[in-house]
Amino acid sequence: MIQVAQILFILSVLVILHEFGHYITAKMFKVRVEKFYLFMDAGFSLLKKKIGETEWGIGWLPLGGYVKLSGMIDESMDTEQMKQEPQPWEFRSKPAWQRLIIMLGGIIVNILLAWLIYTVMYTTVGKKYVSTEVLQRNGLQFGEVGKSVGFQNGDKFISVDGKFQENFTRMTMDVLFSNEIKVNRNGETVTLNLSDEQIGEIISKEGKNFVYARSIGTKVDSIVPKSLAEKAGLKVGDSILSINNKKINYFDEFATELGKNKNGSVNITVLRNQKIDTLKANVSKEGSLGFLVKQHTNDDFLIEQKMSLGQAFPEAVKESWALLIYNVKSLKLIVRPKTGAYKQVQSPIGIARRLPDTWNWEFIWNFTALFSIGLAFMNLLPIPGLDGGHALFTIAEMITGKTLSDKAAGYVQTAGMVILLTLMALTFGKDIIQLVIDKFF
Repeated sequence: MIQVAQILFILSVLVILHEFGHYITAKMFKVRVEKFYLFMDAGFSLLKKKIGETEWGIGWLPLGGYVKLSGMIDESMDTEQMKQEPQPWEFRSKPAWQRLIIMLGGIIVNILLAWLIYTVMYTTVGKKYVSTEVLQRNGLQFGEVGKSVGFQNGDKFISVDGKFQENFTRMTMDVLFSNEIKVNRNGETVTLNLSDEQIGEIISKEGKNFVYARSIGTKVDSIVPKSLAEKAGLKVGDSILSINNKKINYFDEFATELGKNKNGSVNITVLRNQKIDTLKANVSKEGSLGFLVKQHTNDDFLIEQKMSLGQAFPEAVKESWALLIYNVKSLKLIVRPKTGAYKQVQSPIGIARRLPDTWNWEFIWNFTALFSIGLAFMNLLPIPGLDGGHALFTIAEMITGKTLSDKAAGYVQTAGMVILLTLMALTFGKDIIQLVIDKFF
C-alpha cells in the first residue's frame, strides 16, 4: 500500500503542476478554461466543483489529467463548440505564438519543477551518486551475461563513446547506449563493441546487475545449513587464503576455481582465529559449496556533495539536461527492436512495484524530479494527442501561415488518442499479468 501511495502522490504532484502550466498560460492570454482535472473522468468523476468558469475535479482513471480550453480539440474530443463562430475567449482565436506558449506551458513547469527539487536537495541533503572511480578501484565483477558479451572480471571502464562517466549508475546505462566501450584489462586497453542482440541479452537477463563492485574480501559471511561448505568444516568468519594452493585475492577468483572442479573436490586454506588450516571440500555439479562472503553495496562508494545555493542551481540545470539526454537515448534504444528494450517499458503499476516499501521523502522527491523530466520529454514528442503534437502543428502554421482544418484536427487528435491508449493498454496489461504471476504462481 505504501508503494501505491507513493506513486499516486508523485503522479498527483506531476499532473497537477503540468496541467497548471497550461492553465496559468491560458489565463495569461485570457483563454477560458472549462475544466481542470487530476486523472481522467471517462464516464464519471470522483469529485468535482465549479468555481467561476472552471470545473475542478478528480477523475477515477489515473492516466494523467487535463485542462479543457474553450475552442480547442483536446483529450475531451468535444467538437461541438468548434461548429460555432470563434469567440474572443477561445483558444482558436488567439495568435499562434500565444497558442504555442499555452501548449508548452506544462512542459516548462515540469522542467522548472525539476530545477527546484534538485536545487533544494543539493543544498539540504546534498548531491549523491555512486562514484565509478572509487567503485572500480579494484576492478569490476560481471554476471554471466556480462562475461559472455566480452567483459572480464577485473576490467575497469576507461570510457564509453569517448567519455568517462563519474556516476556509476549512469556509466552502466551508457554501456547499454554505447557504440564503443574501452576498458583497462590488466594494464592494457581493450575495445568492445556490443551488438543490439548482446545489449538485449544484458537488458532481459541481468539488467543493471550485469556489472558491480568486485568483492575484494574473502571472509565467509554466511553458510547454508547442511551445505557442502558446512560439511567441509567451513565457519562464518573464516578468511579464504587459497584454493588448491592458488592464492585468492578476490571472491570471483575462488568461484572460477570452483567452476573448474564441478562434481570434484578442492583443498581450501583458511585463516581462523589467527591460525591457518586446510579443509577438503566436495564441489557441487553447479560449481558451488553453499556459502556467501560479504558483498559491497553501492552505498559503500557513495559520494555526497552539499552545495551552496549558487552552486546548486546551475548543477540542478545541468542534471536536468543530462536526464533529458538520457530520455532521448532511452527512446533510441527502445526503437531498436533487436535490443528488446521496448519490453521493459512500464506503466505506473510496474513503476510502483519498484518503489521502496517505506516512505522516504528524499527518494520520493528525487524520483519526482526524474519523473518530471521524463514527463516533459514524453510531452515534447511530436505525437498527436500530446503537447508536442499540438506544438508541431502550431509551429507549422507559424511558418506556412496555413491552419489545420477543424475536421483534420479532429482526425489527427483521434488517431493520436488511439495510439496512446493502445500503448497504455499494452503496458498496463503486461504489468498486471506480471503482478498476478508474481503473486499467485
